[in-house]
Amino acid sequence: MGASTSVKSLYRYRAIKDTTARYMVSMGGVGVLVAILLIFFYLLYVVIPLFESAEVSELDNYVLPGEGKALYVGLEEQGEVAVNVTDKGQVVFFDTESTSVMSTFDLSPNAEVISVNSSGSNVALGLANGEVLVFKYIFDVTYPDDKRQITPRLEYPLGQDAIVLDEEGRMLTQLALQLSGDSAGLIAVTDDDRLIYSRYLREESFMDESVTTELESTTSMLLQKPIHSLLLTPLLDNAYAASKDGVLKQFRLDADGFDGPVIERKLEAEIATMKLLLGGFSLMVGMENGETQQWMPVRVNGEQQLTFIRKFNDNDFAVKNIAVEKARKGFSVSDSEGGITLYYTTSHNTLANIRTSESPIRLMAWSERAQHLLAVNEQGQAHIYEVHNEYPEVSWDVLWSKVWYEGYEEPEYLWQSSASTNEFEPKFSLVPLSFGTIKAAIYAMLFAIPIAVLGAIFTAQFMAPRMRQVVKPSIEIMEALPTVILGFLAGLWLAPYVEKHLIGVFVLLMILPPGFILSAWLWRYVPGRHRFDGWEAALLIPVILLLTWVAMSISAPVENAFFGGDIRIWMSQEWGIGYDQRNALVVGLIMGFAVIPTIFSMAEDALFTVPQHLINGSLALGASRWQTLLFVVLPAASPGIFSALMMGFGRAVGETMIVLMATGNTPVMDMSLFNGMRTLAANIAVEVPEAEVASTHYRVLFLAALVLFGFTFIFNTAAEIVRQRMRKRYSAL
Repeated sequence: MGASTSVKSLYRYRAIKDTTARYMVSMGGVGVLVAILLIFFYLLYVVIPLFESAEVSELDNYVLPGEGKALYVGLEEQGEVAVNVTDKGQVVFFDTESTSVMSTFDLSPNAEVISVNSSGSNVALGLANGEVLVFKYIFDVTYPDDKRQITPRLEYPLGQDAIVLDEEGRMLTQLALQLSGDSAGLIAVTDDDRLIYSRYLREESFMDESVTTELESTTSMLLQKPIHSLLLTPLLDNAYAASKDGVLKQFRLDADGFDGPVIERKLEAEIATMKLLLGGFSLMVGMENGETQQWMPVRVNGEQQLTFIRKFNDNDFAVKNIAVEKARKGFSVSDSEGGITLYYTTSHNTLANIRTSESPIRLMAWSERAQHLLAVNEQGQAHIYEVHNEYPEVSWDVLWSKVWYEGYEEPEYLWQSSASTNEFEPKFSLVPLSFGTIKAAIYAMLFAIPIAVLGAIFTAQFMAPRMRQVVKPSIEIMEALPTVILGFLAGLWLAPYVEKHLIGVFVLLMILPPGFILSAWLWRYVPGRHRFDGWEAALLIPVILLLTWVAMSISAPVENAFFGGDIRIWMSQEWGIGYDQRNALVVGLIMGFAVIPTIFSMAEDALFTVPQHLINGSLALGASRWQTLLFVVLPAASPGIFSALMMGFGRAVGETMIVLMATGNTPVMDMSLFNGMRTLAANIAVEVPEAEVASTHYRVLFLAALVLFGFTFIFNTAAEIVRQRMRKRYSAL
């Protein structure tokens, strides 16, 4: 009775332990799934704002303060203060909320302002007497008593006196201004259709900050057609003019004036207006048919030609005006029906549409941060809008399609997230990063699969048990090697070594397989009493060392004899193939070495756990060991081997430190062995510390992490599904 009670107690204790273990394992599994889901949803939380639409709300509308017709408007950084320049020569600063006038400057009491043009906050007024007034409006911000206070004022970058641009004193109907360092350019059209270009040298006094202006050159030409829109590029190297009949003209300029013939482009419709995008490289042309086209200089046959890039057209209403953002590649277009449409060039996005029942919008101005838009209609009614549009640079096309960026000869896949100037056009294509990730993984697998799978076959089926007890744990311990150490060795030792002994490396890769086959053939003739069955792998070590020594020894003589002493120069000259020291070959070798333990361990387990009675039955029926391996063992273990390959591929895709230190991190799309790449994981590791939190760059990096998460999740899930099927299939054997 006592013994029976004791046994029951043991059974109850065992049941409690089994139940506890089962629940603990289940909780662990659920915890892993919850952690994965939390990571996934957090990535989504950071990424989703990239694809949110722009939001526009009207804050107020009122009659624009100031005497005369408004010719130009501008906004302070926060949209709190605006400036209005009228045809009476008045510069009026006013509060955008209360419309109260803060200050007024009368610049031209004696001559009517006919034309106006701006370069940033520098404004040029073309007068009826052929003179030009140039000023710069500035908003000084102070914090008296911790309260933000804005004080507007004017500066005169070309001096306070008017500049005589036309000696004949004719009316300046069109005008364009640009300041470039110590130089300034003014180009204008007179009412008798003459085009005048003057270039000035500026010098600022260190004593009293006064500015002296010296005329460097002035030239003119007679126009064949009236021009209604005129622009000057920031580098003072080109001027653009448009006529009503749809002809776009490009004038080449240098320090002496006009340089070369006039280049003309006939557009499909009449040109209404045009503006230079931020940086002055791209030209935005608004047309009467409702289209807004982007043009930019592209090098063709060694010469830059003005080339059509893309068009924006969301309605059939004629374009009235274009306003460009001051810090990004966005712009707004007003039409003849009183509507405003917001666009972004790089992403080719239509961001928002603003529809009013009033007359057409004649003037528009963006605040510095593009958070406020001031629009003025034909009746002088001003509308101020608040714009929430943080991430216009991103679209599906930008991420996954070719994009024609400024300065490039054709559309390309590019990743370049930062530059030295604000005029830079960010490039956020994930294609080269995804390509680099797959490229690195493929070359690693090409190196790892033969070694790992064949090694697993030999270890599981042919290796002596005592040797297997040493080999298998040793290879599995390699899994624990820190990848940063492998990356360090790859970047500082392996890459220079491969570069120096490139011929030797290829010779070694070519002679190793036939060397092994020759060794196996010779092993057949060794007397049986001298053989060590199952220890053949150990006997191959001297063969490997010998072949390695031979390959490296003949590397330099072969290179001198057949490749002029430098295989890299020879490949570049003969085949046009460049060589980067840190390239796909180095990554394939070192990352393949890192992946081998994963594939080997799982494949060997799959091969070793094939039921012994299947093997014995095959041998009993007369099959050889190799026939049994090919037709019994491998088919039975194939799901496990496939699972091992998928896990290895997933490991290679998600690898960070090795590719970070051994690839050169160049986001190029080339399958060449001798070129580097940039992977998703390495790019995230490099750029996340430098990215501004919540910026477009920051969120795109999280999007890259989401893509990488998707890659690894798919491969690992496929591997697990195959593994479960393998277990179910062979559980009853």
